[in-house]
Amino acid sequence: MAAMEGMGRRQFLTLLGAGVAGVSLPALVSGCAPGGPGTGSASGGNRPLSAAFYQAINDLDPHGASAVDEASLLANRQIYDTLVTRDGDKLVPGLATSWRQPDEKTWEFTLRDDVTFHDGTELTSADVKASLERLATSVGPQKPLWSALDAIEAPDRHTVRLTTKDPLGTLLVNLTLAFVLPAAHLGGAGFFRRPIGSGPFAVESFTPSSQLLLKPAANYWGGASKLPGLRLPYIPEASTRMTSLQNGEVDVTWIIPPDELKRLNGVNGVRVESKPGVNYFLAWFNCGRKPFSDVRVRRALSHALDVKSIVSNLYGDAATVMDAPIPSAVFGHASQQPYEYDPELARRELAEAGYSSGIRTSMMWFKDTGPLATELAQSIISAWAKVGVTVEPQQIEKAAWIKRLTALDWDIELQVNTVTTGDADYTLGRLYTSDANRMGYSNKKLDGILAEARSTSDQDRRGSLYGQACEIIWRDAVGVFPAALSSTYGLRSTVQGFVPAANSQPEFRAVSTAR
Repeated sequence: MAAMEGMGRRQFLTLLGAGVAGVSLPALVSGCAPGGPGTGSASGGNRPLSAAFYQAINDLDPHGASAVDEASLLANRQIYDTLVTRDGDKLVPGLATSWRQPDEKTWEFTLRDDVTFHDGTELTSADVKASLERLATSVGPQKPLWSALDAIEAPDRHTVRLTTKDPLGTLLVNLTLAFVLPAAHLGGAGFFRRPIGSGPFAVESFTPSSQLLLKPAANYWGGASKLPGLRLPYIPEASTRMTSLQNGEVDVTWIIPPDELKRLNGVNGVRVESKPGVNYFLAWFNCGRKPFSDVRVRRALSHALDVKSIVSNLYGDAATVMDAPIPSAVFGHASQQPYEYDPELARRELAEAGYSSGIRTSMMWFKDTGPLATELAQSIISAWAKVGVTVEPQQIEKAAWIKRLTALDWDIELQVNTVTTGDADYTLGRLYTSDANRMGYSNKKLDGILAEARSTSDQDRRGSLYGQACEIIWRDAVGVFPAALSSTYGLRSTVQGFVPAANSQPEFRAVSTAR
């Protein structure tokens, strides 16, 4: 840790090309060519547009264990459709042409009558019903969003009726994640190796953790894509992605290191677009396990971190220091008083909690959870060591991380989370209730606030309630929330119609390339 502690900002940023531990320095160095004019040809002819992300697509089941991963959602948004979708900050029709509320617990949706799946079969209310039933009974991370559903009905081929146990003000937002699958194939063995959806792109081939190759869906109800195809390769090394973009081998990439941004700004044939992001780092404490069941310990570790310096040294302008448990770009965000960096106060609080002789614990994270995750973990661990807290670093494979996270078999866990819907309920209402029990934390007052926020459709009231929730979660120090990541994209100048996505899940249906 001492070696890491002594590194300067440029040394840290040089490592950013690795993204996470496990990437060799030779691979990183070989990709760092000097800035200058691009040397490759842009996307054109019959070559699929190549959009490279730093996380691997492991699964194409939109209701499964990986359903809320950024990489999975990136794929799902190209292949499948939802009843409701987003246009900027607005909720707009998708598969549903309209909806109404006969009463506060009932929603009726009228479906488009011109939608077919990629195999040519018609999409009807039976498919929507089967998909929502599968979501509601799944054990995946979306399950809390659908716990309020009481009945799902399909009174005719193009009408879906949803009844909730209580009023549910977040239903429309939640439906932006309810991807519709063909009911006839839901029980089919191997279906998700090459699944069928109704989205703008159909699966041509899929190699998990390597590449997803898509082709335009000729019968897409929104009009066939102008792209000859869409290739989503897994390229974890930032330096390799940037060089591939510069050379024209990649057309779009995102999650860009600060130093690479400077270089890209001087490259002919490349442009950079960005917007405030909804991706952020969190380091939860397992509040159901000693010593983190004591709020004094959790607050002590918050005071032991110079978060501003850590974030500035590692990320520069590519991230901002958080002042709430959700990013400022999320509806429901409310700024909180930062925990003052005060190592002496941290030591006193640890002593008051009975840990004057120190603590031995561990922190887990998985490869590719986010840019510079390992360096961030090491910076945090180094700071905590100064107040007598020894943390064993545990970088593990994602499958093992998911298993341990779900079983609460961890002390501290670091990850990048994404508020995919842009609404606080997706994070606060899904992760911090007593029933969710995601980090051994329970607060009955918070439960009541989140329940009311979920049930009301009054947006001003919801915003106020989520502000109260932010305050409680921050005060209870259930974790450390160091950095919100900017959503920055590098594109070849030939790419047209691309809209940056704050959640790192851009859609490519309206994208084209100049020849």
